Order: sequence, then C-alpha cells, then structure tokens
Amino acid sequence: MEKDLIIDVTSAEVSIALLENKRLMELHKEETSDNHFSVGDLYLGKVRKIMPALNAAFVDIGHEKDAFIHYFDLGYAFSTINYFTQQVIQKKNSPKEIYSSLKLGTVLPKEGKISDVLKPGQSVLVQIVKEPISTKGSRLTSDISIAGRNMVLMPFSEKVSLSSRITLKEERNRLERLVRSILPPNYGLIVRTAAEGKKAAVLDAELNALIHKWEESWSVMQKGQVPSRLLTENSRITTVIRDLLNDTFTSIYVNDQDVFEEICTYIGTIAPEKEKIVKLYKGKDPIFDTFDVNRQIRSSFGRIVPLKQGIYIIIEHTEALHVVDVNSGIRSKMGNGQENNAFEVNMVVAEELARQMRLRDLGGIIVVDFIDMDTADHRQKLYKRVQELMASDRAKHNILPVTKFGLMQITRQRVRPAMEINTSEKCPSCDGTGKIAPSLLFTENIENQLAFFAHEKKLKNVFLEVHPFVEAYLTKGLSSKAKKWSKKYKCRLNVRINSTLAVTQARWLDEKNGKIDL
Repeated sequence: MEKDLIIDVTSAEVSIALLENKRLMELHKEETSDNHFSVGDLYLGKVRKIMPALNAAFVDIGHEKDAFIHYFDLGYAFSTINYFTQQVIQKKNSPKEIYSSLKLGTVLPKEGKISDVLKPGQSVLVQIVKEPISTKGSRLTSDISIAGRNMVLMPFSEKVSLSSRITLKEERNRLERLVRSILPPNYGLIVRTAAEGKKAAVLDAELNALIHKWEESWSVMQKGQVPSRLLTENSRITTVIRDLLNDTFTSIYVNDQDVFEEICTYIGTIAPEKEKIVKLYKGKDPIFDTFDVNRQIRSSFGRIVPLKQGIYIIIEHTEALHVVDVNSGIRSKMGNGQENNAFEVNMVVAEELARQMRLRDLGGIIVVDFIDMDTADHRQKLYKRVQELMASDRAKHNILPVTKFGLMQITRQRVRPAMEINTSEKCPSCDGTGKIAPSLLFTENIENQLAFFAHEKKLKNVFLEVHPFVEAYLTKGLSSKAKKWSKKYKCRLNVRINSTLAVTQARWLDEKNGKIDL
C-alpha cells in the first residue's frame, strides 16, 4: 500500500493529511499558537474542588474549564508520585536524589475515597488523557507515561510489558531481556510494536532520551508555580509521524522550510533510513490542491457523504453519540433482488464507514443504521467485514454484531473532539441566504449521473439543462467535457441552457423532453 503524508503549514495552523493509495484517510489540524492542550502534556495542577459523590476532583491546569480526575485515574503508585511532587516543590533535595531514593511499595487502595488522598489547594502532578470536548474539561491521570517511537516510559513503575502484536516468542524474550538489562530503577516500560527487530543501541538511545525528557520537567516543577505545564508532547506533526511511520511510507511532502528541517531531524533520530522520503514542496499551487486533498475534504466532511452507484450516508452528531444512516439512493431501483441489493449496499458502506471514523476521529458511541437484511449469514458477513476494515485503526474500539433491526453499535476511543469541517458554501443565486453542497463536486456529480444513465438505464441519448455559466464550461473548446463524457460512456450528451436554474442546479431530460428520475 502506498502511503503519503501531506503537510500544509500556514500562519494560523498546520494541517496534516494521510493518503493511502491517493485516498484521504486521516486529517489532523493543529493551531500554531502555544496555547493548546494536547493529549500527553504533563502539568503541575492545583486541586480546585473535591466531588465525593463522583469520587473525583476538579483540577486547575490553566485552562478556562477545570480538568477532571477520577480516583481510579490516580494510579496505583499515587502515594509515591505525590510524595515526590511535594518534595521537589519544597526543594528538600535535588530531584534526582529524591527520585532515585523512592520506594514503590505503597499501593493506592482499590476501594478508597478521593477525599482521603486529595485536598483543595493541593498541588498534583497530572497528565492529559482526553482533550476538552464540548462542555467538559480535559480528562486527567496521575499514572504518568511518556511515549516514544519504540517504547513508552512509565516513571514510578517497575513493570515491563510488550505489545501483543509482537508474536514471535524468541523476539519477545529477546526484547524483554534487553530492556530489563538497560532499565534504571523506578522506571517501567511498554515495548511498542515498532521495536520488533531493533538493535540494543537503538533502544538504549531512545530510553535515555525519554528519561532525559522526563528529568527536564523537574526544573519547572521546582519553581512551584501552579498551574504550569512541565512537559509537552511532540508537535502533532512528529506525533503523527512517530505513530504512523513504517516501511510502507512512500513520501512526506511539506511546504515550509522550518517544518521540513524539523521533520528531517526527527526522522533522522528515529529512522535514519527514511530521511530521504521527506521532500520540500515548492510548487506554485497550494499543496492540498496539488495532491487532491481539498477536493476530498469537500466530498468527505459534509453531513451527506456520497458514495459510488448513488449510495450515500448521512452522519449526525449529538452530545451523546454519532448516528450514521445508510441510504441506497438510485441503486434501490436496480432489479437485483431486495436482499442482495441491501447486502451489496451495506458492504460498500462498511468500507467508507471505517474511513470516516478515522478521518473525522469519531469517538464515543457510534450507531450505524444499515439497510435491513433478513439473512443471518449476510449480517454476519457484514459484521466480519467491518471488523477487518477497522483492524488497522489505531484507536481502541469495540464492535457489536448487526441486530435484526439492521443496527450496528460501535464504541471508539475518544481523546479529542471529532474533526468537523464546514463544507457548505454561500449560494450565488440568493446572495448567501441559503446553502448548497460544494460546487467543487458539481461536475463530478453530473458525470456520475451520466454514467448511471448509460450503464444502468442503457440510455443512448440524454439532454442536460443547466445554468448558462455551466453550459459554457461544459461545451467550450473542440474537446469539451461534454464530448469527452459522450465518448467515454457511449451516450450522447446534449447540453442546453436554462437560465431559470441556479448555478449548481441541473435537470435531466430524455429524447421526448420527459424528466429522467434519479
């Protein structure tokens, strides 16, 4: 599979698009300002309020909304973490001496109360695990971890675990022996899948870099300023590269010199053999236009997402969940049998569903209303297909089988708000009093409709009525779009002017001037 990462850097934000076989699969946006709150950032916060009924507390970390931490998120070693934090703030000794002398024996009781552990005004070491979503503030943990390319460092722990995706027993034994031999006291480690086959020197260098990053936060903690950010994750760019980069990556294009150098430096550290795939884009056209990203964004982020053969899905967002409605559209009129037609439509939608969840980063509960299927075998095949398509999704998820009502329930890890992009445009016909679908896709929809008439309805001659501007665009030149489409689909296309239609309206007629229904 061909994978490309396209990075568009502007003064306001950085946009990162992941393409698989030229198809947009993930989109990440990060504001260039420093006032951002990202998953993985480490803070010294102040307990604002204890909520005994929830067994939780609200913590001030400098955001407009107080963050939330539950008792179970304090971590089994919280007593040790809290002792270390207070000792460093009070400057009892050097942080390195305090940390090296820690004893990890005391474990937080499972059935304890948060009021016995935290008090209002208390300084606490916390890490963001969920960004602010809707009316809720950030979700926190005190179970600290610092992620790298090949491993995740866990201070205040001595546990070593390996990714379940490393399946070879010999390799698992090798990695466990290796990391235990280089791991200092009071540190635990999770070995990631990317570490498979890596040499000791590579893992040792990364471990030392992660420990150094953790120790650098101590100097900020010593100042005792609350709230304050002690450590920030890598930028979204390097975080995406860290998690996605593998042997299937073909190229990384970026349109900014400084970011280009940052990426080259980072990749030179984690995977020197991949440094040559980073390329600086110098084209005159916007980078997202050159790689067809903007058009794909327009077609993929609307409330209604059109698919092939007239199929479309409607995606609605509510406070509690996301709802996806499946519609067969013009395909419902094909004489293929209701059950088979429903199964084929649902299988097409399954692929787009898996893509949309990654693309929009949908999280929480997702309910999909598939077209009803009477055959249990079809429902099982659809369930298996969705599982296969989501196997490569990095977010934790759980999928339930399709019910007899055609509903599939999916839960997907939510750590930040879902990506929302407004794809509607002001209507040129009513000067902004109404909205239409993206005009960028207008001619593409016309071509799809012509293909349907030619292939499915077997029509040889059709008439298209459009606005004068569109008529001129479709018929201009010796090799116009209308002529190309007629030749391509072996169906004569006659374009007519109808000045009563809006710019993005079209009407199809047959040889007898009768309206053709879609």
